[in-house]
Amino acid sequence: MSDDARLPMGGSFLWEPTGSRQIMAPERFTDEQHEMARAGRQFSDKEIIPRLKEIESKKVGLIPELLRKAGELGLLMVEVPVEYGGLGLGETASMLLAEQFARVASFSVSLGAHTGIGTMPLVYFGTAEQKAAYLPDLATGRRLAAYALTESSSGSDALAAKTRAVKSPDGKHWILNGTKQFITNAAFADVFTVFAKVDGEKFTAFIVDRVSPGLIVGPEEHKMGIRGSSTCPLTFEDVKVPVGNVLGEIGKGTRSRSTS
Repeated sequence: MSDDARLPMGGSFLWEPTGSRQIMAPERFTDEQHEMARAGRQFSDKEIIPRLKEIESKKVGLIPELLRKAGELGLLMVEVPVEYGGLGLGETASMLLAEQFARVASFSVSLGAHTGIGTMPLVYFGTAEQKAAYLPDLATGRRLAAYALTESSSGSDALAAKTRAVKSPDGKHWILNGTKQFITNAAFADVFTVFAKVDGEKFTAFIVDRVSPGLIVGPEEHKMGIRGSSTCPLTFEDVKVPVGNVLGEIGKGTRSRSTS
């Protein structure tokens, strides 16, 4: 039987015999998962809610300060594997934790950009060397992450990106040129997952450190909502990225975990 055949049909609970399918309920969460949710609620009550006005007024340095505090308490490492300094608790615990932070969108978006699109690409596609180099610090908040995909002419159509990567003459680096737009956490992130087209054709992900010469972080965007989160453009002017910092395979930047 195919996987699709085993999936429940929409509304099938109306005609299936009672008790034939297991229904998810809060009582089925493990003690460990409940404890993670409680830890998130306590952090939200103590550290986030009391500083709501400061967050929404974009107090400089506040969001990264809160993220690092969360990291010290183990709230950034839920889905990071144990062997790389994380808890390895999986998606359910991560969801329960995220629910507690959703009370303040600006913080929730910032944390999600770090723990989700900032960290998980390394978990899913990183080499052992890349994981060892980055995940322990990302799990604890010693380094913060961002994800640089969107460009002014390529939002939903990511493959229309114009940022290019060409190999240096000595073969030791990829040289990136281009601009990214609306990058969450850009003002303070230490590590970026950046997408560019190798030789203008092969859509590829790269791990780029903030300290890389030629990487320029632009001014903060002024937004209607989630005002407390950082959103800035990035410019790459001959940024040298070590060849070992290709994330995944060249030309396979569109792959999701399910197709890897």
